[in-house]
Amino acid sequence: MTQPSAPVVWLQPAAPPKPAEGAPCNGCGLCCLAEPCPLGVLVSRRRRGACAALRWDEDAKRYLCGVVADPVSVTGWQQPWALRALAALARRWIAAGVGCDAQLQAQPAEPPEP
Repeated sequence: MTQPSAPVVWLQPAAPPKPAEGAPCNGCGLCCLAEPCPLGVLVSRRRRGACAALRWDEDAKRYLCGVVADPVSVTGWQQPWALRALAALARRWIAAGVGCDAQLQAQPAEPPEP
C-alpha cells in the first residue's frame, strides 16, 4: 500500500524558515499556504489549499494575513468599524502573538529526475 503524499506548497524563496512550535510567528506562510484558518475559509471560499487572503510583503520578506494587514483589499468593505472588527477577529483566529501552532515541516523540493 502506498503512503498518501504530503501536500506540496510553494513558498517564496526569501520567506523565513518556519519557527518551532510555540515560537513567535515570523511570517513564513507555511500554515496559510497549506490550508486556510476558519476566517480564511470564509474569505477564500475553500477549505483546502492556500488561503486567498495570504499576502507576500516584498519589503519585509514575509507573508502577512491580508484580513489583518489590508482588509479592504481582501473584502472590499469600506466601513471602518467593520474593518476593525474583522481585523480583530482575524488576529484572534490566527492566534496572532500567541505562537506558531502549525505541525507542518517545510522541505526543499527534490530536483526533477534527469
